[in-house]
Amino acid sequence: MSGLRVVPAWRHGQERLYVCLTDGRNVAWYDRDTARVNLLSEDRREDVLDTLAPFLTGPVTVGPPPVPTPAELARLTLHPDDDLAPNRPGEALLVDLDRDPGPAHRLRPDPRRRALAAEQAVGDALDRLEGAGWHTVHSIPLPGADRIHHLFIGPGGLFAIRALYARKQRVHVTDPMVTVGRRESRPLLRQVRADADRASYALTAEVRPVLALAGPAGLDVLSPLRELRVLQDTELSSLARLGGVLKPADVAALHAMARDRHTWRKV
Repeated sequence: MSGLRVVPAWRHGQERLYVCLTDGRNVAWYDRDTARVNLLSEDRREDVLDTLAPFLTGPVTVGPPPVPTPAELARLTLHPDDDLAPNRPGEALLVDLDRDPGPAHRLRPDPRRRALAAEQAVGDALDRLEGAGWHTVHSIPLPGADRIHHLFIGPGGLFAIRALYARKQRVHVTDPMVTVGRRESRPLLRQVRADADRASYALTAEVRPVLALAGPAGLDVLSPLRELRVLQDTELSSLARLGGVLKPADVAALHAMARDRHTWRKV
């Protein structure tokens, strides 16, 4: 008996299988996504592989943990208070509603709750795309009490995504105006482009603007859109199919910058 056991865990959106001693200390871990067994002690190689054998689904690379990249080192040294990666979709609205839930009885729904529902629907759709080389940072605070709802980073580039509640309503877009149902038209596409411009400035990289509609009954784009996408929340997976823009190292470096609160303080 080797005295080793396997403990599954999730780390940064990826599953790892840790191989532990009876006292809880790790001797190795297996990354399913990279098909790599990382050994902390070469002396336990055979025991580790025997313990992991029921969990291995094909050929694997075995060796010491890889040397951290500059992006990984930057993440490891980032203070938890300055790390935006743990932000939930609609984080700022969740905090605001927790502090001030508003009166218990309202004649009309609190618009913050509709905005939150939109950010959560869009954020959940983006989070489901993680694991294919894509990362999302939610609710990025900007100077002036503004924020970027979602920043989507991956092989196909960077996208600043603003969520809009449109449940069961038809949306009409005539650049830059957006009309949801019978509500008054607003020049919302200017804000969407401004989000992308500020993100481009902060990250010194091209960031493309996207307006994401949560739950619309339909969408009519009545004029050509200049360098901007309008997508329903069910269509966001099309962004993850884009590629050929950024290498994995570039994605990691930009994600490390984007999750650092200090990156956004002067935009």
